[in-house]
Amino acid sequence: MSSQLVQPLSINELRKTARERLLKSPPREAFDPDHLPALGDHRLAENLAPADGRLHRPAAVLVPIIAHEHGATILLTERSKELKDHAGQIAFPGGKIDALDQDARAAALREAEEEIGLQQKFVEDLGYLDPYLSSTGYRIIPMVAIISPGFSLTLDPREVESTFEVPLDFLMDPAHHEIHEREWRGAQRHYFAMPYEERYIWGVTAGIIRSLYERLYAP
Repeated sequence: MSSQLVQPLSINELRKTARERLLKSPPREAFDPDHLPALGDHRLAENLAPADGRLHRPAAVLVPIIAHEHGATILLTERSKELKDHAGQIAFPGGKIDALDQDARAAALREAEEEIGLQQKFVEDLGYLDPYLSSTGYRIIPMVAIISPGFSLTLDPREVESTFEVPLDFLMDPAHHEIHEREWRGAQRHYFAMPYEERYIWGVTAGIIRSLYERLYAP
């Protein structure tokens, strides 16, 4: 898998590049059970793609890029260790698209406010990444946004253990996009991983970060 070195972008350069390269809206086939998304956990392990399209449940996440003066960061969460699924894993704010959500954007913003208390007035939409299919059967729409400084967070302890920030330059450096391997359900699984300090960013979250890199920096 080819990669290239990238030059850091200022917030204004990031804003311009993102609006040129990101999707303006999720593709029509995003939740079509007969259409298999190109991106997902199956990208590095074909056996991880759920075969039954009816299991592909709609979901959305917010990819929050915080516009600090000293340099942009991405805000991530550590899921509660008490959760039944994916306890303690690193994630973006987000979750299932409910029947009352108008669209993926509404779901991502609602989940971000419910999980970490991020108010929508601090969120500047940039666009969308391609749908991402998780090995657990979720079709995830990542919405990318710039977050203005000055916000405060209130975490829902039932869902989120903590939040932390990673420099955007670190995550957009392909040298940090490692491919790891482990046994899962009787087969060897390959996946993206981006260890940062004591945090282990991997799986769906790392896959979406890789998708952001390819959208913003691919020739």
